[in-house]
Amino acid sequence: MGDQARDETREERADRNWNELLQELRVSQTGVQVLAGFLVTLPFQSRFEELDSFQRAWYVGLLALAFATVAVMLAPVAIHRRVFQSDAKPELVQAGHRLTSVALVMIALLMGGIFFLVVDMVFDRKAAAAGAVGAVVVLAGLLYVLPKRVASTS
Repeated sequence: MGDQARDETREERADRNWNELLQELRVSQTGVQVLAGFLVTLPFQSRFEELDSFQRAWYVGLLALAFATVAVMLAPVAIHRRVFQSDAKPELVQAGHRLTSVALVMIALLMGGIFFLVVDMVFDRKAAAAGAVGAVVVLAGLLYVLPKRVASTS
């Protein structure tokens, strides 16, 4: 049953969709903020000094990606503040949907990158690369392929 099958006005649909989007953002924002917090603490750990220059550059890249991901996930809220009470809810929902879709890709890359860094520290770069590729493939399956299949069966 799609949105069109419901007995609701355009505004009611936009309100419902916005509320559903906010629930999704609440869950994913918490996870991303925990990941970002984890990354922020790493330089204060004693083993951080053992990282080689590649690992340090990778870490900084992950830190930038984590902060960019948090920003992308906060953007729908900022847009909502800007268009509040201006009858732009359908446009807000579309923008929020697009930003959340981008954030899911960023989250997958962030998680794969963190996996790479940790496995590189614990084992070696070859194992890290293989593991990170595997992690990103699994995440792509769960975050893109599975939802697409569910959508095609409904």
